[in-house]
Amino acid sequence: MNNKAQGSQLLMLMLLMFVMIFIFGDPGIRGTIATSLNSVFYPLIGFGGSYPLLTIVLAGIFVVFLSSFFTNLFTDWKAMGKAQEASRAFQKEISKARKEGNTNRVNKLMKMQPQIMKMTTESSSGMMKPMFFLFLFIAPIFIWLMYFLGNLDYYFFTVPWASGASLFGRGISIMSNWFLLYLLFSMVVGQLIRQGLKVISWSAWWQNIKKKIRPSIK
Repeated sequence: MNNKAQGSQLLMLMLLMFVMIFIFGDPGIRGTIATSLNSVFYPLIGFGGSYPLLTIVLAGIFVVFLSSFFTNLFTDWKAMGKAQEASRAFQKEISKARKEGNTNRVNKLMKMQPQIMKMTTESSSGMMKPMFFLFLFIAPIFIWLMYFLGNLDYYFFTVPWASGASLFGRGISIMSNWFLLYLLFSMVVGQLIRQGLKVISWSAWWQNIKKKIRPSIK
């Protein structure tokens, strides 16, 4: 990836972040998105507001799957693995040369450093592209989830240390209990989904699908 392409992607990401801040900061826009999605998600995973924890879990699975899918779609795990191996070998060799006081060896290795850095940058460049799709699909779902939870008639749940913990309370952290549960569940399930997709991505079957469905973003 050349400097022009990197600069273009960075500019697009900065613009995307600005749009996200604007949307999340405007109650009117959030309300429009939430009410529009409510007609879809409420019948699917709302359960009439009777099982908010299950709704959070299912919304988390959906969001994590989408984020993992798009990350896997744009990431070349083989190239990233090769870059990581090359970087580890480089660090090992240069550390050994420095300990031995082999100046000539160190100088030769330092000349190779730009190539190693270029390999690492190119292998991880695809990690930035999913941000565009994460915003389009995941941010609206998260906005709906906040809207859904904010309109519950009863939003307490039972935990081992309390019989009436509020979804919006802040018991052991600075964040709401529902968001803490969402993060913890997403991290666990997300790791499983990402590892599973990573294994699938090594197959020829996935490589053929990837070529057909991956859009081009420049």
